Amino acid sequence: MSNLPKVAVVILNWNGQKYLEQFLPSVLASSYPNLQVVVGDNASTDGSVAFLKGRYPDVAILENSENYGFTGGYNRVLSGVDADYYVLLNSDVEVEPGWIEPVIKLMESDAAIAAAGPKLRSYHQKSYFEYAGAAGGYIDKYGYPFCRGRIFTELEEDNGQYDKQDEIFWASGAALFIKKVYWDEGGGFDESFFAHMEEIDLCWRLKNMGYKIVYCPQSVVYHVGGGTLNAESPFKTYLNFRNNLLLLKNNLPGRKAFRIIFIRFWLDLLALVKFLADGKAKNAWAISKAHRNFVRGLFQSKKLQPKAIAVPQRNHIASHTYKRSIVWDFFVGKKKRFSELDKQDFS
Repeated sequence: MSNLPKVAVVILNWNGQKYLEQFLPSVLASSYPNLQVVVGDNASTDGSVAFLKGRYPDVAILENSENYGFTGGYNRVLSGVDADYYVLLNSDVEVEPGWIEPVIKLMESDAAIAAAGPKLRSYHQKSYFEYAGAAGGYIDKYGYPFCRGRIFTELEEDNGQYDKQDEIFWASGAALFIKKVYWDEGGGFDESFFAHMEEIDLCWRLKNMGYKIVYCPQSVVYHVGGGTLNAESPFKTYLNFRNNLLLLKNNLPGRKAFRIIFIRFWLDLLALVKFLADGKAKNAWAISKAHRNFVRGLFQSKKLQPKAIAVPQRNHIASHTYKRSIVWDFFVGKKKRFSELDKQDFS
């Protein structure tokens, strides 16, 4: 046991007692020997902390004074966790006993690997990939994220088609393995994101620093998804559109960022019109609000920077990006599966 890296599985909770009751037992049944399970609580009001103290007195609980969101919550909680590896795990994830070992073995094999993700399948349809991460994340030329096994809302059944261990662009925050040294070096999450896409921002930052993000298909977890904000939530729409612009601003060189963001404003306008046509005025308004707040934030945001390091020149053609528009290829080209995309179109 002493020769194995110490792993801390850290679950950030906000009013998720029902998920802790349902899924925490599977985490505690993990077979990895040198393991600590920590629950960080974002000032829940549903009795989560009392439940944990009563039912699982051996589980470490770190309480935040208020709800700092996914980003601020994890930044504060992880500052109090001592381990070689962090596993950021959503409370609505079911795991198998041996889910940790293959990922740690893979990450230990290469010092340049900063973060990794397991295969994400749907908890409700266990033979299908799950939206939040599927078989590893990618990004297209305009900053739209997608996954092997999931492009937009099209989910594939897992028939072993993506069982190759490989480098990817981003790993899902629903089950994110990261070496503590690189979490610290990368500066953690940018708290201006609050929630959604913050893990893509961190992975992109780490890639710009010269590190690798990998996918480990030998580890499988099952994610409910939408546990805190459902897909129809205007607030989730706001976060997705605003944070996607933050993602571009944070990680692309200035001129490249300006050009891509300008294009994205027009593409987002099409999405706004689509929401209006579908009778979803609140979601359309959320896009408008996202744009206004993003522009306002350009003059007042303080972006989180890596600590005590010189960040290498940002590479606007980071590896494992899709050099075409996934929006065009999906909606016009009718390419619904990752396997239908031309491998030559990836950097």
